[in-house]
Amino acid sequence: MNQTLIPPARRAFAALAISCALVAGLAPAASATAAPAPAPVSAEAGKKKVKLDASLSKKQAKVNEKVTLKGTLQAAEGADGTESLEAIIVQQLQGSVWVNIADTTCRPNSTFSLKLSFSFSAVVTLRAYHPETTLYASAYTSSNLTLRVG
Repeated sequence: MNQTLIPPARRAFAALAISCALVAGLAPAASATAAPAPAPVSAEAGKKKVKLDASLSKKQAKVNEKVTLKGTLQAAEGADGTESLEAIIVQQLQGSVWVNIADTTCRPNSTFSLKLSFSFSAVVTLRAYHPETTLYASAYTSSNLTLRVG
């Protein structure tokens, strides 16, 4: 009888792959039987609320033409604006996902400004977003900004 032997290295690799597959398959089942996690406490509890407003200088632009996005970051609980520089992120809606395309910083109760340009023809949907920090809750513009590029 002619038998083909599997080299030891290939045998070890196959055993490792099977072990990983078994562990990956069993891990969700093991975590499902664990005690339920306590109810999450709001991460934003105790943080100052902010309101973010923004607008575009134009509703239509040519390809590669600069458009200014201006806005304000207002702290609702009377912050004097000297605590810190807060991040402001401009996001573009791509499919059904918000993608970061630009960013700047702004003090609370102050203004920010960014110049944007696009190298393609499209209708672009944008929003400004302030991520949660140690002092302030997250916020984003209440309405989306639409720019027709072409």
